[in-house]
Amino acid sequence: MSAATTTGSTPYYFVPSASRYPVQVAFGMLLIIIGTSAWFNDYGWGRWLFFVGLVTWLVVLFQWFKEAIHESESGLYSKRIDTSFRWSMSWFIFSEVMFFASFFGALYFARVHTVPMLGDIDHQLLWPDFKAIWPSAGGGVTASPTNTVEPFATVGPFWLPTINTALLLTSGVTLTIAHHALIDNRRGTTIFWMWITVILGATFLGVQAYEYIHAYSDLNLKLSSGIYGSTFFMLTGFHGFHVFVGMLMLFFITLRLMKGHFTPQRHFGFEGAAWYWHFVDVVWLGLYLLVYWL
Repeated sequence: MSAATTTGSTPYYFVPSASRYPVQVAFGMLLIIIGTSAWFNDYGWGRWLFFVGLVTWLVVLFQWFKEAIHESESGLYSKRIDTSFRWSMSWFIFSEVMFFASFFGALYFARVHTVPMLGDIDHQLLWPDFKAIWPSAGGGVTASPTNTVEPFATVGPFWLPTINTALLLTSGVTLTIAHHALIDNRRGTTIFWMWITVILGATFLGVQAYEYIHAYSDLNLKLSSGIYGSTFFMLTGFHGFHVFVGMLMLFFITLRLMKGHFTPQRHFGFEGAAWYWHFVDVVWLGLYLLVYWL
């Protein structure tokens, strides 16, 4: 707590004391990155280092968020802190927009520039059998005419991606209903629709996991399946991770609602999670159109 804070009063701008949490979170993320890299390169210890880092990261975040919640519920966060949180969340979501823009940009460049370029007359001497067709889904129709990329089938929009689209759009509606119920001080209604939203998010992840199993076992579609496979799994996989993070946000917000946290006038924790969830919905719509339909 800030040394300038008088017990029981709201400071002009609350400044917490020095914290160990940022360093600990960074250490956990470092273990995750090293473990993941080693795991992908077939080092057996990489898997265990990844899980150690993940547990470290989650435990520290739990403690950090618990302390922040205590500060909020103790009345230490003034209107200026609320404004600071709003700006912080806005810039965080903007960084996520740029993150996904890079992957959509890679997909655009591969489809509009790279594949047609490899099929033009200047490259026929190098790869005479190459066919500039998207998606590049087989021997002689890939950027690897030597057949180092195994033939695979692509994933269409029906029915699993369309079901997931309906699930996410519905979850956006249920979350909005919950928000308006909170503003109207109908806590029971808010909690009900929040649980529906969390369930819809979990169902989305379940459907996507089934889609991955189907793609891998029945379609032979893998991360190594050329530019189509890499862009498909990077876009859908990172989006699925963001859905998981958003679902956790909404889950803990729901638990806080059940404990009596938030009021109709002050509930930015709820709003911040809602902003993130709506962002995830919008990204999915772009992904659904560009990856599954076009």
